[in-house]
Amino acid sequence: MVFLEYPRCATCRKAKKWLDARQKVYTDRHIVQENPTVEELKEWQQKSGLPLKKFFNTSGQLYKQMNLKEKLAGMNEDEQLELLASNGMLVKRPLVLYGNIVLTGFKEEEWEEKLK
Repeated sequence: MVFLEYPRCATCRKAKKWLDARQKVYTDRHIVQENPTVEELKEWQQKSGLPLKKFFNTSGQLYKQMNLKEKLAGMNEDEQLELLASNGMLVKRPLVLYGNIVLTGFKEEEWEEKLK
């Protein structure tokens, strides 16, 4: 299991506590220092079956500063992937990769069900 996080993110800390309490073994990855690549993002999106928009940190300051709510609609998927890969602060976190499971954000019920 790989746990992508931004250590100062409160939701990431909460998710990490949740994993630790359940004694889940994971590799920690700093989402800004080791930003996901276009190839990784493409693979994760395909595995998850989620729309690419779900991989954007829509509540983040950078997302808002860049006015991405309006801009994303006019971008194709390749442009969106390039944008996501350009800065880890744009990527929804935490992000968990476990086999064919890809989880974006921390929703306790979903994690409980998928990470049994």
